[in-house]
Amino acid sequence: MKTVRCAIYTRKSSEEGLEQDFNSLDAQRESCAAYILSQASEGWTLIPDRYDDGGISGGTLARPALQRLLADVVTRRIDIIVVYKVDRLTRSLLDFSRLVEAFDAADT
Repeated sequence: MKTVRCAIYTRKSSEEGLEQDFNSLDAQRESCAAYILSQASEGWTLIPDRYDDGGISGGTLARPALQRLLADVVTRRIDIIVVYKVDRLTRSLLDFSRLVEAFDAADT
């Protein structure tokens, strides 16, 4: 069976609550990790890298963790990106289209 390398991307717009021991980013990650685990029979494996953007709006693609994630997609370190909700990835339809184009280009 082929191993499918999965990355989790999390984002929270405000910094409120990020100082807590268990915050929204942790909850998103936990939910996504459980989903990846449920797909283990398909070869899905969570990579250890964390891609968390706390306190940054989804209205821009200029987010440090997102940029690292995109670079890892381009270098083919990641096969699948798992997000809690698609709006964690972006809130802009145009940016979503750009991300899909980048993902498709890396898949060729």
